[in-house]
Amino acid sequence: MTHPGTLVLIMAAAVLAPLLVHATGRRIRIPLVIFEIGLGILIGPDVLGWAHPDDVVDTLADLGLSMLIFLAGYEIDFAAVRGDTLRRSLWSWLVSLAAGIALALAISRGDVFEAFVIGTALTSTALGTVLPMLRDSGEQRGRFGAVMSAFGAVGEFGPVVAVALLLSGRRPAESAALLAAFGAITAAAVCWALRPRPPWFARLTERTLHSSGQFAVRFVMLLLACMLGLAEVFGLDVLLGAFAAGVLTRLVLHRAAPASSEVVLGKVEAMGFGFLVPLFYVVTGIEFDLAALLHEPGALLLVPGFLLLVLLVRGVPVYALAPRDLGRTDRVALALFASTCLPLVVAITTIGVDQELLDTDQAASLVGASMISVLVLPLIAMRLRSGARGTGGRQTPSPNGGGRGGERDSEAW
Repeated sequence: MTHPGTLVLIMAAAVLAPLLVHATGRRIRIPLVIFEIGLGILIGPDVLGWAHPDDVVDTLADLGLSMLIFLAGYEIDFAAVRGDTLRRSLWSWLVSLAAGIALALAISRGDVFEAFVIGTALTSTALGTVLPMLRDSGEQRGRFGAVMSAFGAVGEFGPVVAVALLLSGRRPAESAALLAAFGAITAAAVCWALRPRPPWFARLTERTLHSSGQFAVRFVMLLLACMLGLAEVFGLDVLLGAFAAGVLTRLVLHRAAPASSEVVLGKVEAMGFGFLVPLFYVVTGIEFDLAALLHEPGALLLVPGFLLLVLLVRGVPVYALAPRDLGRTDRVALALFASTCLPLVVAITTIGVDQELLDTDQAASLVGASMISVLVLPLIAMRLRSGARGTGGRQTPSPNGGGRGGERDSEAW
């Protein structure tokens, strides 16, 4: 089937997914992303064989992944994650990376680059999946939400930097120099973003919010394109540019047009969660190597094994280094949320397979384990948080109730 037909099938799956979430919601809360990937597997080559992505669909899927990481970068409030909490999150991720690579060396039987792929994938956190859940429950702006933002931000940013350093195909020193240059330019862009914008910026943003001009939305897309292009020029993973673009966009909008920033973000999210992000997840399902997973008993057994490794590598250091003011139940919930992974696992394993550093059956096992993590771990964590609140557990209330999250469904659920 040519790409127009495949694109129609993908968007039909994207529309069907929230309907299935609604239909099953009374009995069990299943994340939306599970239905999106599952429907992709169903229409893909290994089941019905209806959908076969081509260059056009793959390009749109890459944009979807970039948009997902961009929105994750936008969600991070650095004023809330600095200080001791940020230091703890950095140390927990570094411990996770060391443990992940060490364990992956045993799995790969000493293959260093394969160990880098597996070990880095084990340290990621699906912040773009977790934050909407906290936002919908009204906890994102409380103490627990701030801590989760810090640990999740490092779990998003750390693996992207590690991929740029370890899997770029260059010498580590050369990669580090290019990464430092990219960081210096990004830092300069942050300083620019922190400067007061001229009054016309806010006026034009407000004037074109509901017109065909859409100045602010176009400006956001320009920032995203510039940072993606900058990362490409430096030979770094474009996810690094997408994340940086999200951070810059938050700084610019909140300083230049604070009254309109939520509306502008809503429009950008409509493009992301309405088209590009679900397309990425459905294509992930279509390209999922189900045959390799089912026909190789060892690969199927690796799925629960990798899930256990995720909990050990990512969850245990997060639990051990969580801020002391969190109770035991909150620390367990934090560890489970931080162990929830998927988007970066897909991206990292795709890089590993493309560079012939990772077998397709191992990649399928890692993605399968990360799918289970998205399905199971946040649900357990949310129930732990609900139980803690019901028994008088420690929680800082959100200053505005549920915030924007109480008004709409999230991409995660």
